[in-house]
Amino acid sequence: MTNADDLRMIRESAAGIAPRTSDLKRIRALRFTEPGFDRTVWREMCEMGWLGLLVPEDQGGSGLGVQAFCALTEELGAALIPEPLIAAAMAARLLPSDMLPDVMAGDRIVLPAWQEKPLSLDLADGGTMFAGGRVTGKKVFVPMAAGADAFLVTVPGGLALVERGAAGVHLECQTTQDGGNSGTLTLDNAHAVWIDGDASAALETACMATSAYLLGVMDRVFGITMEYLKTREQFGRKIGSFQALQHRSADLKIQVSLARATVNAAAKTQDESGDSALRKAAVSRAKARASDAASIVTRGCIQLHGGIGYTDAADPGLFLRKMMVLAPAYGSAAVHRARFRDLAPVGDED
Repeated sequence: MTNADDLRMIRESAAGIAPRTSDLKRIRALRFTEPGFDRTVWREMCEMGWLGLLVPEDQGGSGLGVQAFCALTEELGAALIPEPLIAAAMAARLLPSDMLPDVMAGDRIVLPAWQEKPLSLDLADGGTMFAGGRVTGKKVFVPMAAGADAFLVTVPGGLALVERGAAGVHLECQTTQDGGNSGTLTLDNAHAVWIDGDASAALETACMATSAYLLGVMDRVFGITMEYLKTREQFGRKIGSFQALQHRSADLKIQVSLARATVNAAAKTQDESGDSALRKAAVSRAKARASDAASIVTRGCIQLHGGIGYTDAADPGLFLRKMMVLAPAYGSAAVHRARFRDLAPVGDED
């Protein structure tokens, strides 16, 4: 079980790559490029053991659990790190041990391709089929797909590992609002390696980690905005002294605090509860809260910056764009509110 010291050390380990005081120059430079992240930084992250946080110890990971992973992804969100750790960690925990060494070392990036249209969190995989070592179908919204070496595709009854350069594999990448990319993976009788497994639990963890990343996004941009209010002057006064802005700031602070409490409680539930329905309900509660709160906070911080907040040169806009990409990822707030309603114990409310 993860303890407070583990969480503290994980947060401290992030400071070298994802400092909360970063000037975001690296993030700006990587926008609208391919693959949209730095492979050198990715290897550093893997050397730190981050990719293996959810991988069992007997497979070369540290097996620390969801709370530890969420503590890390919150720090990544505060620094707007574009490297696809959440998605890659989802794949890593599903790969057999003989396929892990290159992946864990950062020399090979395997990303999961699970989503079909329409969005379903139950991994029905109605449109993707595996037969005779070949897979056919289409997966959408594969995050940062331009940097993948291979894809771990969900198929009925298991998983299929598909090399990016294999015959019958077509990847089309679209630019996302934050300057990253999202891939549509079309498979036409493509060669694949069958892997036993069920991605459902890994998907829940990825959703949980995305909620924590959104928490980091809103927490950092709120801090940036509070500093701005302390320095910006109008009418001979610091604008942070204006009561109307103080009230708006207090409302945003409440959103951050509620999101933190919900995300932390949900992560704890993932590690400690044996009730599958309760764990899923906690994930949905956290994702709905984090998505809504991140939208409110990032938009509110843009407004508190005034006209400059709407320019691309202003840092708050980077956080707003990241929110726009991740709020609907792994299911929007509306999707998760509906699932929470169906799964939550009677009397439990968000």
